[in-house]
Amino acid sequence: MPRTKGSKNRPKSDIASQITEKQTQITTLNDEIASITANINDLKATLKEKRSELKSAEKEVAKLEAKKTKADQKAAEEAKKTEAEAVLKKLLAGGMSADEILEKLK
Repeated sequence: MPRTKGSKNRPKSDIASQITEKQTQITTLNDEIASITANINDLKATLKEKRSELKSAEKEVAKLEAKKTKADQKAAEEAKKTEAEAVLKKLLAGGMSADEILEKLK
């Protein structure tokens, strides 16, 4: 019968050292998980702060846009008023009476 290749004198594995290695690996992984969890919590807090800053900035922009719209409306009304006064002066200068102008406006 032919012999199998390879040495029969393999050292027996030391189970105690393997257990120690795995326990060390578990401890290291637990430490890394704790560190990552702490980083995530910090990032969540930062995210919450940034969201509140964004919300307040959006509110301020909305207020400023509302003010701008009101200012634009006032400017448009003022321009219309000035134009109406100019037309009125032109019509009065053209010899039209106030009563005739009022009739045209109706």
